[in-house]
Amino acid sequence: MNAFTLRPYSVHDEDAAIALWHRTWSQAYPSIDFDARLQAWRERWLNELVPSSKIIVAERSGQAAGQIAGFVTIDATGYLDQLVVDSEAWGTDLGDRLLTSAKTLSPNGITLLVNADNARAIRFYERNGFRHTHDDVNPTSGRAVRGMTWKP
Repeated sequence: MNAFTLRPYSVHDEDAAIALWHRTWSQAYPSIDFDARLQAWRERWLNELVPSSKIIVAERSGQAAGQIAGFVTIDATGYLDQLVVDSEAWGTDLGDRLLTSAKTLSPNGITLLVNADNARAIRFYERNGFRHTHDDVNPTSGRAVRGMTWKP
């Protein structure tokens, strides 16, 4: 099984984090052209998420030491914008560990939006104590999303 070390994001992680986002979202939603969205995502990452969020990254240990296998972003309001886990680490405890880090950084609660058709992610959040709060539509993609919240 893969071992991971969690640590705060560094500017040196930018390219690896963006590449991981691109790769995992492309796998999860192959019908969406994430190549076309990549530059806008990079700008959002640099101009919105990095300045306003705490970001925890997961590095692989062992033979693949130093490779980023996941990350989570949480802002000062407790909004979790991104929880990304490399598909090679799906089924491990990495998502749980990243989410636990987010809960530590936002001990009063967390809110998030998850794609309504992402049953795997919804089950993951429910298993980790999140509850459905409302339904909405993502203004960028037009996809249905589900609002969820966790309270301690």
